[in-house]
Amino acid sequence: MIRFRSLAKSYGAQRAVESLTLGIGAGEVVALLGPNGSGKTTSLKAAAGLIRPTSGEVLVGEPGLPAAHPEARRALSFLPQKVAFPESLTGREVVEFYRRLRGAPAARTDEVLHVAALNGAAGRPVGTYSGGMTQRLGLAVAALPEAPVLLLDEPTSSLDADGLCAFYGLVDLRRQLGKTVLFTSHQWGDVERLADRVAVLVEGRLVADLSQRELSERLAERGVMRVRLDACPPELLDRVCAVAPGTRWALSQLVIPGAAASRAAALEAVRAHGVEIRGLTSEDGRLDVLYRDLAGGAS
Repeated sequence: MIRFRSLAKSYGAQRAVESLTLGIGAGEVVALLGPNGSGKTTSLKAAAGLIRPTSGEVLVGEPGLPAAHPEARRALSFLPQKVAFPESLTGREVVEFYRRLRGAPAARTDEVLHVAALNGAAGRPVGTYSGGMTQRLGLAVAALPEAPVLLLDEPTSSLDADGLCAFYGLVDLRRQLGKTVLFTSHQWGDVERLADRVAVLVEGRLVADLSQRELSERLAERGVMRVRLDACPPELLDRVCAVAPGTRWALSQLVIPGAAASRAAALEAVRAHGVEIRGLTSEDGRLDVLYRDLAGGAS
């Protein structure tokens, strides 16, 4: 449904996206994951036909048409990162305006207001909405045309708990209907909950195309556990290093890196040694560290 073919986009001397090649099929939910400034929004706007590539192309639909082609534009719906609507209009009036613009049936207005959890606020002027409510209104507008492809730029950036539930429900429904969703994020929670695949962008380059499970495993491999002890005899450090290489003693803590399995084995080694554990924390790897590792491996 979406094919990026050697897409590159420059703004003067600034290269926003460099030779992006990526295919996304019908029914897939794919996340463009990366730090700020990694080229996520530029890639999404190119798929929406809103910017012209410097080189390469983006094809949308089956058979694929250039993203700027009118038929390709009709096959998708796009939610930008920042949405704004006339403040004097009510939420329902905004949805009605866009419903008529997209030629959607009248029943869609109530349907998308319900999906976006806005029924209670639909009659209020948009000027009274919080940032999260405005974002939910944007989701309602994006959901209107029931297009085969939905493009969402940082859709959860200002959503509250109700808005997150509405967003997750919208994406799950589209997956069940065999429709494609491509969204950008730099939040692991969004990806973990929704994505079938994750395309990782760093400095405009695609550095990994992973399943959600593969990304989770990579983060787990970069995890760290800290075990606070009164003291660490040399033989204990040797014993822990045997099962978790790279373990070090620092600031009254055993700092144990590695995947969850090696961290668990290291903890068993500490317990078997008979020392008293004063405190313990364990966490998977951080996304920013993974980004740097992936960028370094691709350079």
